[in-house]
Amino acid sequence: MRGTGGPGALVVALALAGCGAGGDGAGARGGEQSPSATASTPAPTGEAVGRARRPEPRARVRLESFPVPAGSHPHDVAPARDGTVWYTAQATGRLGRLNPRTGRVREVPLGEGSAPHGVIVGPDGAAWVTDGGLNAIVRVGARDHRVRRYPLPADRSGASLNTATFSGRTLWFTGQAGIYGRLDTRTGRMRVFDAPRGSGPYGIASAPGGDVYFASLAGSYLGRIDRRTGEASVIEPPTPGQGARRVWSDSRGRLWISEFVAGRLGRYDPATRRWREWRLPGDAPQPYAIYVDDRDVVWLSDFASNRLVRFDPRSRRFRTYRWPAAGAAVRQLLGRPGELWGAQSGADSLVVARTSP
Repeated sequence: MRGTGGPGALVVALALAGCGAGGDGAGARGGEQSPSATASTPAPTGEAVGRARRPEPRARVRLESFPVPAGSHPHDVAPARDGTVWYTAQATGRLGRLNPRTGRVREVPLGEGSAPHGVIVGPDGAAWVTDGGLNAIVRVGARDHRVRRYPLPADRSGASLNTATFSGRTLWFTGQAGIYGRLDTRTGRMRVFDAPRGSGPYGIASAPGGDVYFASLAGSYLGRIDRRTGEASVIEPPTPGQGARRVWSDSRGRLWISEFVAGRLGRYDPATRRWREWRLPGDAPQPYAIYVDDRDVVWLSDFASNRLVRFDPRSRRFRTYRWPAAGAAVRQLLGRPGELWGAQSGADSLVVARTSP
């Protein structure tokens, strides 16, 4: 393992005023900024609005970035229980761990040929990695940093492993080459399935009840996995060819989807089987990452505008914030109460948005 020191390099404070339209979010450099506020127009597709908007509560968002070793190209992040943050150093085949209190980084080599993509923290407290280079699921111990690999079957080479989620003690994962699979973390038994429509499985998430869903970027659909049989069924979004990239569940089990090609935020409610969609602000938005926080506020990263996007389902309004780095290329978001973490893969740094009501 190797380490690097130094506190967070850049802090940007942002005041989030109440509901209503705002400016373009530029503001003065290095100080307070007014976030961009945009109503959810044009009108959403799918289910009719049906009720008046509620006022959006006042909140505050503070962005801070932390450098990681040059050339790391950090892809995904996962906040750990002890306050540290794991990240995948995709370009160097390592798993990093940042201590935000000190800015110190330690890295764990995952093996020759490694190219880690996703990372999450499991029920055991360990980091679980989807490693496209090794074509394996990799577990890294929280305390001893011991590396254990679970390779895919020999006939499933080149799966292009992407992301993972836990449902109980079972790890479910996706591969863009056209697969999804499950790993029993108690026995090490793995099974891999062919995805509907071939290539495309990307983001994956678990709902509060344990149901598992994945988004297919190339297939442009939301997939629901039967956890007993492993079979996946296709749920069609209203917009054809929308490029569903990542998915996350809110506390009510509704699935939120980043529609990368269509530039929309989608929501599917399994209880009613109904969809809603909202177009993001801007001329040609490209929503990549998505995360729903503990208050059921939806966060996205917009590649086109290099911004963090906030969507409050109660007011149905978007607000946007510039990332600290130009060309940040934030591909994934994950958080814990009061904190939203991402990896600025284009700037070799991690970024946190600290929020308060």
